Amino acid sequence: MILYIWYIISGLPSLQQLENPKFSLATIIISDDNEIVDQLCYQNRTMIPIDSIPKPMINALIATEDIRFYKHWGVDVFRFIKSRVKQLWRMREGASTITQQLARNLYLTAEVSITRKIREWITALQIERTYTKDEILALYLNLMYFGRGAYGVEAAAQAYFDKPVTQLNLSECAFLVGILKGPENYDPEENQQRAMDRRNLVLKQMLKLNYINEKTYNQIYDEPIVTKSSLASSGIAPHFSEMIRQQLQRDPRLQGYDIYRDGLKIYTTLDSRMQMAANKAVEEHMQITQKQFDASWNWKNYSKLLEENVKKEILKTPLYQSAPNEDERKKIIHKLSHDQKFIDSVKKELTTIQVGFVVIDPKTGAIKAMVGNSNYKKFRYGLNHVTQIRRQPGSAFKPFTYLAAIENGYSPAYRLPNERIQIPDGSGKVWSPGNSDGVYGGILSLREGLKNSVNLIAARVITELTSPQEVIKWAHQLGIKSPLPEVYSLALGTCEVSPLEMTSAFCSFAAEGYHAEPYAITRVEDKNGKLIFQNRPIVQEVLSKESAYIITSMLEDVVNGGTATSGIRSFFSYPAAGKTGTTQLMADAWFIGFTKQLAAGVWVGFDDNRIHFTSMAYGQGGRAAAPIWGRFMKYIYSDPTIKYLSPIPFTPPEGVERVQICAESGKIAGPNCTNVTEDWIISSKRPEVCDGNHYKKGSNHTNEEKPATGF
Repeated sequence: MILYIWYIISGLPSLQQLENPKFSLATIIISDDNEIVDQLCYQNRTMIPIDSIPKPMINALIATEDIRFYKHWGVDVFRFIKSRVKQLWRMREGASTITQQLARNLYLTAEVSITRKIREWITALQIERTYTKDEILALYLNLMYFGRGAYGVEAAAQAYFDKPVTQLNLSECAFLVGILKGPENYDPEENQQRAMDRRNLVLKQMLKLNYINEKTYNQIYDEPIVTKSSLASSGIAPHFSEMIRQQLQRDPRLQGYDIYRDGLKIYTTLDSRMQMAANKAVEEHMQITQKQFDASWNWKNYSKLLEENVKKEILKTPLYQSAPNEDERKKIIHKLSHDQKFIDSVKKELTTIQVGFVVIDPKTGAIKAMVGNSNYKKFRYGLNHVTQIRRQPGSAFKPFTYLAAIENGYSPAYRLPNERIQIPDGSGKVWSPGNSDGVYGGILSLREGLKNSVNLIAARVITELTSPQEVIKWAHQLGIKSPLPEVYSLALGTCEVSPLEMTSAFCSFAAEGYHAEPYAITRVEDKNGKLIFQNRPIVQEVLSKESAYIITSMLEDVVNGGTATSGIRSFFSYPAAGKTGTTQLMADAWFIGFTKQLAAGVWVGFDDNRIHFTSMAYGQGGRAAAPIWGRFMKYIYSDPTIKYLSPIPFTPPEGVERVQICAESGKIAGPNCTNVTEDWIISSKRPEVCDGNHYKKGSNHTNEEKPATGF
């Protein structure tokens, strides 16, 4: 007997465990506008105090689970005896009090034995001595499993009704208390009537104890239980959340913390309203573009590519990987290679158009929205096409080339011939770019060249007005981090960069020459609200405000009458600037643009870049990417809850002036110039005044061309 008593006592929780119960708490990711974006957890649980739990929830719990809760001291002897008597008559009734259930779930196992029951009673008595009744209720409602992966009533309120527990009504409170008996059995998606019957039983118990009146009971009785879908939700910003998770795991300031158990609060830069607008813009545009692509794509021309990918996908299947020998593996390869359903699934995966879309506050670098995949609901851990891809940006890179020329003292009105050039690249080959539309001839200003994305003007800029080294210097200074090749074709965007760094670099134009490092986490607190660390914007001046404005004014023309006009102005009419990009064979489509308050970048393409758009009608940056940007800006600038957004024009700073330019020489118009236009110049870099000797009609150039310095 003494040994048995010792055995019972040895299995009881210690005093320290009783006073400091260990919960596995979810880490919460919180948006800048104070919405819960996502959670990181093994058990989805958020602790809340008793005063945050609605009174109907507490009343429903007591009425259903333990009507003498405030009268007993942990074990209800009267109820225990009553249940044993009913068992003699083969009637079932639970005898465990709320405190006993708490003891069982918090400290003990679920085994069925006399020993465990005795330990449960003793532990319940100890809990009652340690905590007040309200504290016991709070512990219980924060501990219990409610189904759908939700531990605790706050997580349950979010899982079933997509709102905090403080906003639950009586019917919802009764339902959640009711499902504690068996969450899988009473989920309304599985059986609506069974869920209603269980909820109504809880309401009936509340009526018996006068927690509600008969009128309220009758009003709710036939109400259906409306819950959100139980399909695994990735939240509104799954790729943003995954990026946060990865950053937290690498951050040395969180050494000693478990991000899945310690209930941290991660405050972020994300704006939930902008995120939902971004999701909507992507979803709407992709439905249109995917249909256009599917109607035009022909697999007959890509049989080798399909065969290669079918084989690759077969090797990933569990069926192939679990095959016992080589003969079985060959059979599986043969079978799946001729399985049309399997082949069609590979085709669909290959030809699904992907998207990377990111929104940044240019003044602070705060990431306000991120869509990392065309199907954000499905792919939480899939490739993030904002941060995890490097693709050629095409003409979207040209602003950095033109910036280098502006910094060298050339004005937007400086003119270059739209003629083919041949430049030795230093390896024995000759670089001879062409225009995408095949149109040549005439003289174009730098402004016109950028506005209409004329390749040969950009090519002449990098070979005659600046150099690859200078373009690289400015691109890196503005925020491009990827290595850039020192080649002339860099002017046409033949490097590989990520959508995040491209958008970040364009922020430097929007912020009038200041670059803010992109960031997503503002601060991290522990479960008690104690600050662990805080991040501040990292901002530095990288460009003169005069040059930033000149480039911005040129990029406004792209939106207002250039390659981005139809894609943007069909949706958004406020002041905006930006640049489209389309790579060779239309494998990648880009648009990076900004207003005074926000910068956003869009990449659209395919995971396998051998798949590409097939028609200029929908595959260029102005049509495949820009409409996502336009739709997004339309939604957020018309959202009355985002009060700080308004249509603000770009205005020239001091040091920039508008002057008359000789349209033939590109210099300040002199008294003998008759073909005159106007443009902005930087006052400190004023071009010389034209003397009227226009060398060659309509050209800045003498007959002597600048020699190439290829490498």
